Amino acid sequence: MPVFTPGRRWQPPYYPFKRETFGYRLLETTELVVKGPLWGCRMCGNCLLQETAFICPMECPKGLRNGPCGGSTKEHCYVDETRPCIWYRIYDRAFRMGRQEMLLEVLPPLDWSKTGGETWGDVARQLKKVGTGKFTSGMFSHDPAKRAETWSSVFRPVRQPDWWQGDAEFHAPKFAEPASELERRLKAGEFVVTCEVAPPMTVSTNKLGSNIDLVKPYVTAVNFTDCPSASPRMSSWACSAFAVQRGAEPVMQIAARDRTRVGLQAEVLGSNALGVRNILCLSGDSMKLAPEPRGRMDIVDLDAVQMLWVLRRMRDEGKYLDGRDMKFPPKFFLGSAASPLTSEPKFQALREHKKYNAGAQFFQTNLVYDADRLDDWLNEMAKRDILGKVYILIGVTPLKSFKVAKYMNEEVPGVTVPDVLLKRMEAAGDGAAEEGVKITLELIEKIKTKQGVNGFHIMAVGWEEIVPRIVTEAGLLPKGFVPPAPKETAPAKA
Repeated sequence: MPVFTPGRRWQPPYYPFKRETFGYRLLETTELVVKGPLWGCRMCGNCLLQETAFICPMECPKGLRNGPCGGSTKEHCYVDETRPCIWYRIYDRAFRMGRQEMLLEVLPPLDWSKTGGETWGDVARQLKKVGTGKFTSGMFSHDPAKRAETWSSVFRPVRQPDWWQGDAEFHAPKFAEPASELERRLKAGEFVVTCEVAPPMTVSTNKLGSNIDLVKPYVTAVNFTDCPSASPRMSSWACSAFAVQRGAEPVMQIAARDRTRVGLQAEVLGSNALGVRNILCLSGDSMKLAPEPRGRMDIVDLDAVQMLWVLRRMRDEGKYLDGRDMKFPPKFFLGSAASPLTSEPKFQALREHKKYNAGAQFFQTNLVYDADRLDDWLNEMAKRDILGKVYILIGVTPLKSFKVAKYMNEEVPGVTVPDVLLKRMEAAGDGAAEEGVKITLELIEKIKTKQGVNGFHIMAVGWEEIVPRIVTEAGLLPKGFVPPAPKETAPAKA
């Protein structure tokens, strides 16, 4: 195990697909010999150690470079339970060292042309550009701000190339008019409800269409999941375009797991042209949850924070990731996931703050079954001065049975069902589904008045027919609600 990175094992380094001089190879080998035993270095060529509390983020099985996924825990990584959650350790060490604000900087994805190479040479070249004498005198200055500026003059250009230019600042949207009905209602101060409709596992859209029509009058927007549990279904963008055709407002989910940087930009342009205006950026469930044979689990090309950064710049600056200008930029309302009850509340609030800075305008949270614990997260969001600046929709779902409740608690990353609720579901027996609806209504009643909460996101998990009842009985019907006309029934035969 490396000395400074608390990972379980050393992993093979990346190797470059290019010819290199003997001197360059010698420098690579020297760097690997030094950094390998200390940090478990894989020679990604894009080193971020200083920004991640001197723990290498490439030890994360998902390859996330901007913070933990929604399944982060103190105990272990949910992808590989034999090793710790590296991002939990990074956050923990950063807070103990007083370096947590450094984690807000939006860090770039790997430049794969540099993988397998070294970073020391880049530092040396930047040091030469700044001037060794200037750097030395600056680092010996009695002014802390001068020392920080001098240090940054060498290391910032190395970790933040011209094509990325990430920072730790909030970037307000460049447009004033709402991009979607969801954004318009939230800006108007309405308490909104969104819900999920499960994409079909076939090419048939009959059930999809009926579910959209069923929930449409009761919610502001309809989410379409993007292959949850890493299992293939109809794509989120296709379902979203189908919803537009039926007069419903879609929220298109995009999982980083299945996207390259090229595919992300192309998909967003296409879906925007088809009328999709709300986008939810997610890291996505690990391939560990997928049926066999499983795909790669060790790397994502872009994480959720990086996707937000790329899409925000496309919208507000009219630029592709590679710097090319676009004549007609897309227009959309950007969101991401939040995990209030995962890990430490202060860690999660920092993670959400980073997403907010990167471009997230709204959050749809993971499932919440403990209204009291939610307060801890909301308080941490308030401490970071972002509560009330980003719209928050709390995730809820009715439990259909004790078996489902137990599965949610034990198997779904980032979700905890309190013992008192598990006991209620078990005691309900054949009436467990009704008890699950009752619990959901109680949770909504407790949560809807909390400061900073702007609505609810109902994850029906294949139980779409319960959505109208929950919205109605919870008193969450949208402004101007018009009850759907009753379906005509065929006359009885004589």
